[in-house]
Amino acid sequence: MAAMATAALIFCALATATHFITITLALSRVLKGKTKQRAISQPVSIVRPVCGLDHFDELTLRSTFELRSDRYEIIFCAARESDPAVPLVRRLIANNPHIPAQLMIGDDRPTSNPKLNNIVKGWKAARHPWIVLADNNVLMRPDYLADLFANFGPDTGLVCSPPVGSKPSSFWAELECAFLNTYQARWQSAADTMGLGFAQGKSMLWRRDLLDGAGGIEALGSEIAEDAAATKIVRTHKLNVHLVDRPFEQPLGPRTLRQVWDRQVRWARLRRATFQSFYLPELFAGGLFPLLTASIATRAFGVDLLLASLAFAAIWYGAEALLNWAARWHLSAVSPLAWMLRDLLLPGLWLQGWIGDTFVWRGNDMRVRPTGNASDGIGASRTLAMTSDAR
Repeated sequence: MAAMATAALIFCALATATHFITITLALSRVLKGKTKQRAISQPVSIVRPVCGLDHFDELTLRSTFELRSDRYEIIFCAARESDPAVPLVRRLIANNPHIPAQLMIGDDRPTSNPKLNNIVKGWKAARHPWIVLADNNVLMRPDYLADLFANFGPDTGLVCSPPVGSKPSSFWAELECAFLNTYQARWQSAADTMGLGFAQGKSMLWRRDLLDGAGGIEALGSEIAEDAAATKIVRTHKLNVHLVDRPFEQPLGPRTLRQVWDRQVRWARLRRATFQSFYLPELFAGGLFPLLTASIATRAFGVDLLLASLAFAAIWYGAEALLNWAARWHLSAVSPLAWMLRDLLLPGLWLQGWIGDTFVWRGNDMRVRPTGNASDGIGASRTLAMTSDAR
């Protein structure tokens, strides 16, 4: 019994130390980003695919016209004229004639990835040597481009940003903030600080010649997710993926539990399929197992269980609250409850990542099908089978 309690205490201590380290690394990046000098020395093409209408699309798409730069063009991409986002995009372009912008419509399918297919025409039409690929739900602050360029150094092949959730209008949207902000954005920022940066498809700043030299924009279709393919292409060139110091917002609005769960399952299955060795330890990334092992240890050493659990939770989630507050990410009275629920869900989410291969993206039923052998997933070649609109 004493050996078990000691092992539990050691695990709890290591997990808590890792938690604090990742929060410290993420916090240092955010604070550094507030003072870093920024300059835009190159003209930029911004390619934004649209597909349907989200709750804050007018806000996020309009922000593309409000950047603190006069050296960029905007290329919106839609698969079909009947897409609900098309009238909004046309109105925004008409209302901002001072910004070079166009809407391209076409349903070419050179890859098995519907989002990537929508982007291809925009990439080929871009006039500038630097290209930003940005999802429709990314809110671009005025210094968006400057923040991207601030992290593009001699060893860099790609700069990107994880999304941080904002403007939730339901408890389940608060839960999505809990997943996006002090969990996923924190871990990704910490990984980048330690030299293990990987791409996130929400915002990506490319040097055009690098991707064209790897086979063009279609090369991002070599993996089931374009950000996984981007990471591997950059590493193949002996370069690094870097993150912005201050991640960009994704306004959420209302969410249902099903929407949040399905999105997280999709991302879990994509991570498992593309970077399996990094997916394995995700099971222990939340606060559930450290809390359980703390309970085992305190019970064995005669410490009051309730008092110890409350103290542990206050320390663990207090650190998350500090990061949210310092980074000016969304923080509310129900945030701690959302963080605790997230951690309760993480083991089930991790299992869902292993036991299923299907997910739904924008109405497309999609399936992960491995076609290569790679124990850690990093060198695996994979395809994506799709039904419904993407067939």
